[in-house]
Amino acid sequence: MPRTGGGDGPLDAAVVPRYAGENTFARIPRLADLPGADTVVWGVPFDTGVSYRPGARFGPNHVRQSSRLLRPYNPALDTQPFTMREVADAGDLGVNPFDIGEAIDTIGHTATELTGTGRTLLTIGGDHTIALPLLRVAHAQHGPVAVLHFDAHLDTWDTYFGAPYTHGTPFRRAAEEGLVDGEHSVHIGIRGPLYSGLDLDESERLGFAAVHCRDFARKSLDEIIERVRTRLGGRPVYVSLDIDVLDPAYAPGTGTPEAGGLSSRELLEVLRGLQGLNLTGADVVEVSPAYDHAEITGIAAAHVLYELLSILPTTR
Repeated sequence: MPRTGGGDGPLDAAVVPRYAGENTFARIPRLADLPGADTVVWGVPFDTGVSYRPGARFGPNHVRQSSRLLRPYNPALDTQPFTMREVADAGDLGVNPFDIGEAIDTIGHTATELTGTGRTLLTIGGDHTIALPLLRVAHAQHGPVAVLHFDAHLDTWDTYFGAPYTHGTPFRRAAEEGLVDGEHSVHIGIRGPLYSGLDLDESERLGFAAVHCRDFARKSLDEIIERVRTRLGGRPVYVSLDIDVLDPAYAPGTGTPEAGGLSSRELLEVLRGLQGLNLTGADVVEVSPAYDHAEITGIAAAHVLYELLSILPTTR
């Protein structure tokens, strides 16, 4: 089918209507049809690690469906993300929904294979448990990475019901394993009630600075972006984004919503402000379609991935 970027861009919407054509992210080619792609979008439909509302296992295809309106040119950054890199969709990974340990291993092995030729990986979850194996792979390639974590929650708790691997524990495990650069990592969007003040102290001890949602009410976006860029420095950066960083008004389709979050505009502007950093990979997680009326959350997640593609280092 005709593509806007030649043989490796999205389908041409003037030839194939947006509601038709391939069910890939932004209607880009499948990896089987573009094996030399340097950037891969893939889905990990796993949500056995959730502690409240399930359903994120259906997130990847929901985000793909919501991405059909994305276009080749990003005017905010004056870039064409599907032209400056070869981007393909690797489909979804089949993981064991009954064994978290096995699922984590499968995600790690497959991510290693997908990135073995130097590809950059953008992952659609799934719940936040999947960030741990993805960070293990990033660490194997780059050493300790600066983690830029967008989330309403810290996800640095120790256990739930005695279980060490859940969607609320990946960054504690990652810090304990030495995957995280503790001088350059940061949470963005933290808000809502906690179990105690010790939660914040523990997160800081593990190496995470924090930009709270209340900071967005008191500081300009430029100030926040500069603070984040200074914290990340020139380190390799891995972005892990829980869609519940957005206020439920902008992302109702998620498992653990918290009032008082970022707007879609604020989130996209912060991501655009990261252009030029050494971004090595990213995940967007916790989209739960059953709670997502009118594709509000799916559309937000699709645009987040689009902006992440737009700020990746150019390979052409």
